[in-house]
Amino acid sequence: MNGKVVEFKVDWSSRSKLRGPGERSLGALLEGLRQQLAPQAEGLSISYVDDRVMRRLNREHRGINQTTDILSFPAEPEKGAFQHLGDLVISLPVAEKMAKKLGVSRKREIETLVIHGFLHLCGHDHETDGGEMLELQAKLERELLEEEPLPMSLKRGRKPGSKVKVLKSGSRVVVTGRAAKALARSQEVKKVKPAKKAAEAPAPKAKATRGPGRPRKVAAASAAPAAAPKRPVRRKRAVRVRSGVIS
Repeated sequence: MNGKVVEFKVDWSSRSKLRGPGERSLGALLEGLRQQLAPQAEGLSISYVDDRVMRRLNREHRGINQTTDILSFPAEPEKGAFQHLGDLVISLPVAEKMAKKLGVSRKREIETLVIHGFLHLCGHDHETDGGEMLELQAKLERELLEEEPLPMSLKRGRKPGSKVKVLKSGSRVVVTGRAAKALARSQEVKKVKPAKKAAEAPAPKAKATRGPGRPRKVAAASAAPAAAPKRPVRRKRAVRVRSGVIS
């Protein structure tokens, strides 16, 4: 940029009980990514969170009600303004679980997540391209970290067969083994009980219908009263009206 050295500022924040690597550990990686992918960028922010915050953000911005490893929020600064590249939000609990699955340190897993998120900030999208983003990610891991890339395709979540149990206090815990099997059986029993009650309930009695045969006798009391016979109409005799004046 015309020989001008652009300072690259990174804002760090953490809302997690776990600790994530900071400027001393990731500074060289972030500078290398900026030089190769976004030389005009002047800064970005990285936030470490727990699963509760990550789940809320994933639900609000992507409509997915579960936690994830990293979310990227690209910025669109105006020309002449501070060229903020965007924000990266990383779930340290998910990073810790994935690191254990892969047999690497938490820092090594976060390095992969930072490269992955940085590419998203620069406009790459592995969900719509033909694999170019993940190929570039692997290339950057080899060049900037001098290590083989970590896989991104492993399922990130609870142990297979585990169940979420709701305690009386309202809190939720994940149970495995015998406890998970017992919880699954109790849930099946709850589902079956209402069905049994519905099956055991007596069927409503069908309304009796009268088949062909004699017509039903009608009680005399309920029968309609017979019409009374008409009386003969007597003709009135014509009355003679006397003429004259009565004094």
